[in-house]
Amino acid sequence: MSATAPTTAPEQRTILERFPAGSPRGSWPAEEYAAQRRAQGIDAQVVMDLPTDQFLVVTRTP
Repeated sequence: MSATAPTTAPEQRTILERFPAGSPRGSWPAEEYAAQRRAQGIDAQVVMDLPTDQFLVVTRTP
């Protein structure tokens, strides 16, 4: 008998907004946008999309 880890489906996310990674020094538009969404009760997070060199503001899709 072999033990295997249970498999789970990948987490589904909705992209709320995209921001280029080349913002001026000291500017964090993706973080600011996500903070505004969190203030509205939306569980927004910032993730980096390396292939497109963009910051994505995402939320979990139910």
